Amino acid sequence: MSKASVEEIKLQSDGLRGVIGEVVGDAGLTHVEEDQAILMKFHGTYQQDDRDKRAALTKEKKEKAWSFMVRSKMPGGRISAEQWLIHDQLCRLSEGSLRLTNRQGIQLHGVLKGNLKEVIAGICRSGLTTMGACGDVVRNTMGPAAPVKSAVHGDAQALTEEISQRFLWRSQAYADIWLDGEKLSPEWLAAPEVDPAVREKTASGEEDPIYGKAYLPRKFKMAVAIEPVNDTDVYSQDVGFVPHVVDGVVAGYTILVGGGFGMSHGQLSTRPFLAQPLAYVPRAHVVDATEAIVTVQRDHGNRTERKNARMKYTVQTMGLEAFRAAVQDRLPTVRLEEPKPVFFDSVEDSLGWYEQGDGRWYCAVHVSMGRVTDRDGGPQYLSAFNEIAAELGLPFVITPNTNVVVAEVLPEQRAMVDAILAKHGVPHADGMTRTRRVAHACVALPTCGLSLSESERALPGVLDEVDGVLRELGLEDDPVLIRMTGCPNGCGRPYNADFGFVGRAPNKYAMFVGGSIAGDRLAGLEQKTVLLADIPGAIRGFLEAYKGERTSGETFSAWFGRTRPVGPAPDPEQFHVELAARAEKLAGEKVAAEG
Repeated sequence: MSKASVEEIKLQSDGLRGVIGEVVGDAGLTHVEEDQAILMKFHGTYQQDDRDKRAALTKEKKEKAWSFMVRSKMPGGRISAEQWLIHDQLCRLSEGSLRLTNRQGIQLHGVLKGNLKEVIAGICRSGLTTMGACGDVVRNTMGPAAPVKSAVHGDAQALTEEISQRFLWRSQAYADIWLDGEKLSPEWLAAPEVDPAVREKTASGEEDPIYGKAYLPRKFKMAVAIEPVNDTDVYSQDVGFVPHVVDGVVAGYTILVGGGFGMSHGQLSTRPFLAQPLAYVPRAHVVDATEAIVTVQRDHGNRTERKNARMKYTVQTMGLEAFRAAVQDRLPTVRLEEPKPVFFDSVEDSLGWYEQGDGRWYCAVHVSMGRVTDRDGGPQYLSAFNEIAAELGLPFVITPNTNVVVAEVLPEQRAMVDAILAKHGVPHADGMTRTRRVAHACVALPTCGLSLSESERALPGVLDEVDGVLRELGLEDDPVLIRMTGCPNGCGRPYNADFGFVGRAPNKYAMFVGGSIAGDRLAGLEQKTVLLADIPGAIRGFLEAYKGERTSGETFSAWFGRTRPVGPAPDPEQFHVELAARAEKLAGEKVAAEG
């Protein structure tokens, strides 16, 4: 009997229920079978194992060191002090740290199966959820991290919550499995301004009104960004939103579609794409227009080959105009208007202290690689943030660059926040190069099952050496964007960075150069393979050339675009040829298997 495909597993899942409840409740099992692991992603958890221990366990003929990663979903990265402290308590049931994600969520790694229900239920009872944090649905909706009190920032955050409400999957399975049938709503869903009709749409029902029985062909990512700060990397998203402001009020949003960074080494039918402007939509109709986009992807996305199932391939295959027409057909009372021009100049977080605009302050704190833990001989991030939450009751925002914003700080509390951070050895961003401030790596080894090389554990050492080069050349205050990811799926968003390093094998990376600090340009493949130890030297050559050739005030991104433009984009026709050839090959393999 052939192995069931992901599409078959979803269709046969009884509203994503499967037999998850039974296997999670079976104390004799350390892990679940693959079909149930696939379904559990929709519930916000990935089955993993400690890959550092694999070889030794295999040699001893023992099973893998199984565990689960649990991901919290929080629109715009908002989390209260109480919710943070609950996550801290729950991380004691994991490997003991909180991992901030570049989609503004929190991941708990190393959760044993016996603790899984307690962890997920605890997150839900905090007023957040894990529902739809993973799986073939709309994921956590990202928003600008700065908690500025303005009409545009307030509307951007409201939009992240409205989208999150609209696209929750509706099966009762989640509540039955993790909450024993108790119907708890996320804090952002129970907000008083929510339309009761919208809330009712998120009630139970096995035939999902938006996703149908098969849900989406692949994961679906969205983000809102406010010009000129592209901290949410809108060009990397399936759908991006940029507000258009008239007389201080958000009149509508320009919507971008078709971004996405996953690819496979050496396969021309897979590649990263930047999102393209689709339309401008008045504010009142933005969420409905988004639903139309999602359902076009639901109905037209590739369900045969998962490597080509993201919406970026749907847009490329249909063409932008045909895609726009398909969306317009689903909006009979709304006219899609021409997109407004948009401009971004940086993906960086503004670290340090800033006024919110209401008499209060916020402080953006750098967190190395987004790993909130108490490091031996290093920063005690976990203790510092826990003390701020417990003693001062201040809320946080997780940024898309995996830093933490301490928000709603009264003027008289500023000195207290500074003292707590200093007491626990949390470094001040003023002493860091701008490159270190914005650099990012995905989790990778030892927990990610897809990782081909190190990332989170490797990049800090690379940055130590690159920092030395930057200071030697007098470039410590120049923004240079470096990102690393352990595999070509691109979770660390390397393909639009100034320097992107993509894992190929242990200690080996593909090197991409020529993206942009604004996130609006794809990098080109510079070297197919560079050794980890050689990365600082490879970067140094470009930095030396930049110092010698730049004009006054010119960033590395601008210099590279002026003097060493990235080569021509891959021929669109060749992409379609490769795509068709891959589809034909897969069809032949299916016929042969069935024969």
